[in-house]
Parts: sequence; structure tokens; C-alpha cells
Amino acid sequence: MHDPRELIASGPDAVRRLARRRHDLDVAALDAAHRGRADAQAEVTRLRTEMNRAARERKAGPPSEQDKEAARALRAEVQRAEAAAKEAGRNLADLVLAIPNIPLDSVPDGDSEKEAVEVRRGGPPPCEAADERHHADIGERLGLFDGKAAARLSGARFTVSRGPGARLERALADFFLDLHTAEHGYTEHSVPFLVNRDTMTGTGQLPKFAEDLFATQVGDRELFLIPTAEVPLTNLLAQQTLDARELPYAFTARTPCFRAEAGAYGRDTRGILRLHQFEKVELVRVCAPEDAPAQLELMLGHAEESLRRLELSYRVVLLPAGDLGFSARTTYDIEVWLPGSGSYREISSVSDCGTFQARRAGIRCRTADGRKEYAATLNGSALPVGRTVAALLEQGARPDGSVELPEALISYTGFRRILPDGTTE
Repeated sequence: MHDPRELIASGPDAVRRLARRRHDLDVAALDAAHRGRADAQAEVTRLRTEMNRAARERKAGPPSEQDKEAARALRAEVQRAEAAAKEAGRNLADLVLAIPNIPLDSVPDGDSEKEAVEVRRGGPPPCEAADERHHADIGERLGLFDGKAAARLSGARFTVSRGPGARLERALADFFLDLHTAEHGYTEHSVPFLVNRDTMTGTGQLPKFAEDLFATQVGDRELFLIPTAEVPLTNLLAQQTLDARELPYAFTARTPCFRAEAGAYGRDTRGILRLHQFEKVELVRVCAPEDAPAQLELMLGHAEESLRRLELSYRVVLLPAGDLGFSARTTYDIEVWLPGSGSYREISSVSDCGTFQARRAGIRCRTADGRKEYAATLNGSALPVGRTVAALLEQGARPDGSVELPEALISYTGFRRILPDGTTE
């Protein structure tokens, strides 16, 4: 969320910077809404002052009928003015909440992943691409996935994992949590999977992405299934003023994630790369604004370490302005090599949101000299379980039909290989 006064004051510069992410900022409309709210609030103040003055000037003794009528009329005017001020405030909020974060100038130009700038590669050299390495085929052959059962239960874009497949998913989640809590200093949380509208608005999912969310309505209660643990983790600090000396905060959680994927019709229909429900271990950091760039690099290193420990080939890319998420001002994507499709595919996004989410959620920090300022928030996947399973199956596939897992997982799974008949050793 932005301070509308800052956007109006910067005018052409804000228009130029937001145009890089293909957002057309209407400064005139924003200025009109801002003035409308200010005028409406000024009218409320004027009428309240008049009402107080009239009360002070009223003669001693019981009020006359004329006094009562005048007081009733003035109260009615105040109520109408207050309603108009609320409406003006909502109009301004609707405009401001729809404006995405402003990309940093260091973010490259471009509209899609094709313009992403490769930063580096990690892990072992990529294995050769081959159609028979596709994780959907491997998982079906080894009996790890049951898409037909999932379709009967829930429809398209769901999966059922079983046997070693389910065990591998559980092992990965435990491995990620142990790594990030024991070695990277994150505090593990167990959070609700259903949250309210204010919580979704705080991190930028609403109102922009309403069609991508699963919502529930029970009586007069409206709740949303979380698309990522970033939502509840960041909002743990909503409407709080933090002591800057205690920053940064580092949170992690393993949760299911629910996404309608309304804008992804026809994409990745084969396999487990794009499901309505999947599990993920999320990282969130909250820090002083000036520390955000360094915290972003630190969090990126934590996500990369997950892949290095799993001996997976990957690369890091810097997203262009037009491909940034709504709340991000800069984002690194980590893309894992999938030989089954012969391409690198996103497995983690690590984003610096600056003060954008903190303004929406009311997360402030008090500096050493007593000043209050909005904090900076960052988030990243480390990692999604399903996509990591896909990468392990494809990169670990062996000519005899087995799948070899990395050393780091043996103590979690209890096995090193999934054999061609679906058993393990």
C-alpha cells in the first residue's frame, strides 16, 4: 500500500516507475479522491465544532423546543457528513489498494519470465533432458501418485500421494523445517489455514486476487483458505509497533496452500506442478527498511541451501518489473532443472516488499531515537513440497527405472532408493 500523498507529490516519476510493471497510474483520479476525503473530513470537523459551540452557548435551564430542534438538525448534519467522509475514505482506499508496489530501479525491464536475468547456477551440472524422465510418468509407474483417485474425490488439479511418495513429502517438510529453524534461525509457527478479509488484504491478496482464492461463508463469517503461509505469518505482527532493536524477526511454517489458479487455465495440466492444493514451507522476515536489501540476499541464500543439500541443479534469476508479484518491489526466482520437460521451472520466489505490506497491515517499528516508521517485510518459499518431489524424481531417475534420493534425506525417509517395483531400500 502507498501513501497517496507521496504518489501525488511524485506525479510523473510514480507514473513512469509503475508503467514498468504495466500499471497505468491515474494521478488525477487519485488526487481528486484524496481531496474529496480531506474536504469531507473538514466538513465533519466544522459541523462538530459548530455543534459544540451551540451546546456551550445554550442558555441555562431546560432547552426550549427550538433549541431541541436545532440540536437535532445539527446532529443529523453531522451524521450525514460522517457517512460522506466514510464513503470518501472508502473511495480513496479502493484506489490505493489496487496500486501495486513500485519496482526498484535495479529491477530489469520486461514483461515476462523471458526477460528474467540469470544471476547464477547452483548444484550439480544439469542432467540430460529426456521425455521419459517426466515426474508424472515416474510417479505413476512407481505407484507414488494416484491422479484418478484425486479426480474422483475433488476433480482436476488435485493429487493423492501414497506409500514412498507420501513418505517423501513428509520427509521433505521435516527436512526444510529442521534446516531453517536449527541452522538459519527461523522460529517455527503453526498457523490457521483460514483467515479473514483484513488478513488477506494486509499482504496484498485482496482485493487484487479475489478470483484466485478459495472462500468460505458460514453464517455471517467470511474466511479465506490461505494461498501461502506468508499471509498468516506476516500478519502475526499486524497493527503492532515493534522495537527496532529486536529486528529482524524470522518466521517459518509448513502449511497447505490453496489456489484457484484462475489465470492458469490449460497450463501444467500434467503432473503436480500446478495444483489447487499443495504443501509448502514458507520463510518470512521483518526488518528495518534500510536492512531489506541485505535481508533479501540472506533469505535467498537460505532457500538455495535447501536445494544444495538436496543435490538439485538450479539457477537464480532476477525477475523483470512486469513479472513481479503485486506486493513485491524486487524478486529472485529460483528455478530447478526439470529434465522431463527440458526446462528450468520456478521452485521458489524470494521477494522484498519494502514497506508496502507493512503499510497495509499496520506493522511499524520504533527506532532508537523514538521515531515510528513502517517496517519492511520479505518472504520466500523454502521450499514447496510438490515441486521438490517432481525435481527429485526427474533428476534422480536412473536407467534401471529406480529413483535415487540425496544423502540429506535418508535419515528422514528411511530409504535411499525407490526401486522399479515401487519398494524402497
